[in-house]
Amino acid sequence: MRSPWIQALMLLMLAVGAAGVTQALHPRAPALYVSDAPRAADEVNLKDIQERWQGKVLWIDARPAEVFEKGHIPGAMLLNEQGFMEQSLALLDVLQTTTLPVIIYCGGEKCEASREVKRRLLEVVPLDECYVLKGGWPAWVAGQK
Repeated sequence: MRSPWIQALMLLMLAVGAAGVTQALHPRAPALYVSDAPRAADEVNLKDIQERWQGKVLWIDARPAEVFEKGHIPGAMLLNEQGFMEQSLALLDVLQTTTLPVIIYCGGEKCEASREVKRRLLEVVPLDECYVLKGGWPAWVAGQK
């Protein structure tokens, strides 16, 4: 029989290995660190928003409704993948008449919900300026400190 210490060490190694594989392969795994990767052409950060538009933008939150209810950017409107059709119909008048740039955000650096909402939104409403907030909600929270 193996000693309890060796068994515990083996279990710990298996758990760490499984966690590493899950982090590497999961399509929506949270970022382990904030990336300094270059921004995509459709991404903006908080500095861009202040410099280009003095903060006057139309915010769209692409996170689930229950997360939105817990906290969101002041004035943000909910438009997510789960309720896209109903929510987009409710926002259609605002989106068709806005002259403000539209900024969509979701739950973080690796979250793709904002990109999917942007793609679907542009199929419905032709917006001149529609961007994704780099870093999403965590970037907003960090910028408020």
